[in-house]
Amino acid sequence: MSSPSPAPTPLSYRAPLGDYLRLAEHTLAALHAGDEATAWRFKWMHPRFRGVEIAEVRAATLGLDDAKLLVAREYCLEDWHHLARFASDAAGDGRVARFEAAADAVIDGNGAALERMLRDDPSLPRARSARIHHATLLHYVAANGVEGYRQRTPANAVEIARLLLDAGADPDALADMYDERCTTLGMLVSSTPPHDAGVQVPLAELLVERGATPDVPGSKWNAALRCALAFGFLDTARALAARVGQPSDIGTAAGLGELGETARFLPTADDASRQTALALACMHGHARVARLLLATGGDPDRYNPEGLHAHSTPLHQAVWANHLDVVRLLVEHGARLDLRDRIYDGTPLDWAVHGARNEIADYLRDRSGTAAPATT
Repeated sequence: MSSPSPAPTPLSYRAPLGDYLRLAEHTLAALHAGDEATAWRFKWMHPRFRGVEIAEVRAATLGLDDAKLLVAREYCLEDWHHLARFASDAAGDGRVARFEAAADAVIDGNGAALERMLRDDPSLPRARSARIHHATLLHYVAANGVEGYRQRTPANAVEIARLLLDAGADPDALADMYDERCTTLGMLVSSTPPHDAGVQVPLAELLVERGATPDVPGSKWNAALRCALAFGFLDTARALAARVGQPSDIGTAAGLGELGETARFLPTADDASRQTALALACMHGHARVARLLLATGGDPDRYNPEGLHAHSTPLHQAVWANHLDVVRLLVEHGARLDLRDRIYDGTPLDWAVHGARNEIADYLRDRSGTAAPATT
């Protein structure tokens, strides 16, 4: 198998259709050459391979039309026909081009340019993208659910968000992302770039201050506190909890590490809720909470509930989050070491080796009697 090819440079919204075609041809050639990264692009973005193993991509006979569809989806367009229309519209100076230029200003943190654009076109704060997600400009601040190459966060993201909100952006506007209708807040608290840039918490606080609803009905992504916990952002979850009050369920209490509140909910919590609580407690390293849940019937070998990395077990997630004390606790309560996740086919030890969780890897090898390093 060949080594992975360099990721193609993202095309500007001004790119002509021929550039997209050349990208599709390059993508197909890389796939046929056995490039692993390209195979995973098909697995995640081509509708034919949703919910299937990567082996099915490798075994499939794919042609240029498949590569064109992949490219369209990667640029958040329904298919090649819609991509062609988008390329034509974006080449001019109309609504599509104005929105795209403003989106670039948002992700680049170019406040001066954005302020000028908002002044010249007062409709922009509530305008919608022509792409499949129909996002507003404010959604781009979340760096999630939009084009992959635009999922980045400038250092001045809070100022950019404030500029959009001052100009009339709707903090609760919904966009079509991940098969749901999603708010900016819901996307923000499940997004790595704002967290890594150190602005996830102040952005979340700003959105709530400006009227964003922490729990919008109808979408699992819009329960912001639970969503922050599900994606591992404990500091953000705690900041939101400080604004919305006490946890309303056992899962949230366990994820926040609140032992007393978790115990309070236990008598009335059903089995599924208790398993959710165990998954969140293990993910966030709350050993005392996890111990309580295991002692009252929590199953360390059950795959996590939907929406909580359901391809993995509590042990996988404790390993990945580098919580050795929770790993020990789960193993002491009989957690199986041979269970494999349902996407990457890795055991907890495989995950530890892949993530360089060296102390955990040594512990798991010792418990399983594995002398040699595991492979991923």
